Amino acid sequence: MFFSFLTETVLISLSGVMAPGPITTVAVSKGAKSPYAGTLIALGHAAVEFPLMVALYYGFGRFLTLLPVKASIALVGGLFLLYMGQDMLRQQAKPLAGQGEEDASRSPFVAGILLSAGNPYFLIWWATVGTALLLKAAAFGLVGFLSFALAHWFCDLAWLSILSGFSFGGQRVFGPRLQRGIVLVCGLFLLFFGAKFLVDAVHTFVVL
Repeated sequence: MFFSFLTETVLISLSGVMAPGPITTVAVSKGAKSPYAGTLIALGHAAVEFPLMVALYYGFGRFLTLLPVKASIALVGGLFLLYMGQDMLRQQAKPLAGQGEEDASRSPFVAGILLSAGNPYFLIWWATVGTALLLKAAAFGLVGFLSFALAHWFCDLAWLSILSGFSFGGQRVFGPRLQRGIVLVCGLFLLFFGAKFLVDAVHTFVVL
């Protein structure tokens, strides 16, 4: 029973983490500069996710499903994604020789924290699907809870590390122009996600 539950956890977790979204987009863009970017993003993600798991275990999930909370998270997250997207596009407007120092100073770890905390879909997933899995894990005691938490996060770590590794490898083979193209496309995707978050926020506020 326990191992079948862990298998279920891994499969459901992978289906979520492999879906296109802001975190996967940033893992690819920052991976063009460092093969370890995905690992650092996953660690930043964990800094939000592990405390959230504990909070959900004690009933915090109902709070995340409140419409004002969902709308506020979507609004802040959307604005942050728009900022990141336009910043990536601004960097790509510079000559190739002038790129690097400013962007390299931005921490993938911090990006992992902000993109997780500001993503309403991530938080609602945890308030619904994640909580259901968490309660199943709790039936196996502390070992079950810890095993579930680590198995879920390992899926994030593995996928984001693979993405950044492939992105870095491609940049090394094809040169800085590929890196520029990758970051340009990722910047456009972040603008799209940011706009989507804002539309969802406005729609929720109208419902309120």
